Amino acid sequence: MTFAACIIMLAGCAAGKQARPADYAGSRVRFKALIHYTEYAEEAHVQFAHQTIDFYRKLTVGNGFQLDVTRNLADYTPEELMEYNVIISPNTTPHSKAERELFEKYMDNGGGWVGFHAAAYNDRNTNWPWFLQFIGGGVFKCNNWPPQPALIEVDKAKHPVTKNLPEEFVIPASEYYQWTPEPRANKDIEVLMSLSPKNYPIGLKDIVYGDDWPMVWTNRNYRMIYLNMGHGDEEYIDAEQQLLFINALRWIVSRDPRVEM
Repeated sequence: MTFAACIIMLAGCAAGKQARPADYAGSRVRFKALIHYTEYAEEAHVQFAHQTIDFYRKLTVGNGFQLDVTRNLADYTPEELMEYNVIISPNTTPHSKAERELFEKYMDNGGGWVGFHAAAYNDRNTNWPWFLQFIGGGVFKCNNWPPQPALIEVDKAKHPVTKNLPEEFVIPASEYYQWTPEPRANKDIEVLMSLSPKNYPIGLKDIVYGDDWPMVWTNRNYRMIYLNMGHGDEEYIDAEQQLLFINALRWIVSRDPRVEM
């Protein structure tokens, strides 16, 4: 093919192309994310945190976004924390008074949060009313044991987090928390995915026989999403679950008016 013919062919392709071209950011960082985690947790929760850091760090290739990591939110001023478009919490919640006040201010002023599994754990001794309403009003009720794979179902198939996922699929082995009262009973909570009733009874040592079991949800009053997965070192072996985790991050960031996604 001659050079002239190549030019004509390329021009024809360009003229016929209707889809929006790729939006290359170049050296521009699209957004900033902060992972907040702890080393002082159950071994399986620390394993998940380390793998979560590795997983999201790989996604920064090409300066797609900036990822920082901390074990203490109180190292930041409120102004510094607000520079981050999202906080990712793989295995812990803020514990000190200073951390809790910072996190409350961050979320109440439009901050973003992606929380996994233990990051939402709370019981009647947590003594943090704000967080209880933030997460949907439910405290820990029970869990299956030992960790095992489970079938989950999509509740909201057209939601940005689930629209490219199967209606149901099996996720890798994990421990799953059940809550009381059930988050779905809260009018501010939108449940996106649930544990399928086809799993019951689930567990071999600690067996759960039924009841509603939300797995992924958001509180409409905040820019947040919670995912019930996050126990052990098998959470990133499945492509569909990896896609879910990416979708969750992208959706939360896309709702920040400072970011073009």
